[in-house]
Amino acid sequence: MKKLGLLGEKLGHSYSKEIHEIFFKLTGKDASYKLIEKEMEDIPSFMQELREGKFDGVNVTIPYKEKIISFLDEISPEAKNIGAVNVIKISHKGKKTILKGYNSDVIGFTKSIEPLLERGHKKALILGTGGASKAIKYGLNSLGVQTLLVSR
Repeated sequence: MKKLGLLGEKLGHSYSKEIHEIFFKLTGKDASYKLIEKEMEDIPSFMQELREGKFDGVNVTIPYKEKIISFLDEISPEAKNIGAVNVIKISHKGKKTILKGYNSDVIGFTKSIEPLLERGHKKALILGTGGASKAIKYGLNSLGVQTLLVSR
């Protein structure tokens, strides 16, 4: 059984577990999904758990999308340019475990917004400066839209 989860600090509001479990049931996937609440001081030991095989992959949310990067072995070019990771893939090369970070926020956002953009859409104001906001900025810029991030 694949063991997957969502890493974050406070996850009581999250529907990720329910959504993933419904998906697994509908698609016949042999997998489980767990909410993984950790404080920052617990992250190094959690990363060791990933290396030891306690999970097959994790999603990352607030407040760790940016902070988690220093704990990874590799990072995709998009995630590096964005400066935020929301997916950690765990793979193995011989006896070595590789933790690689990706950013799927940019793909989801860009594919969703692109059909709605019209010729006059040249600028966007993004409310927020966290990891998801950075992914939106990257996505809009890749579509030729100038952006401005504003902190709450």
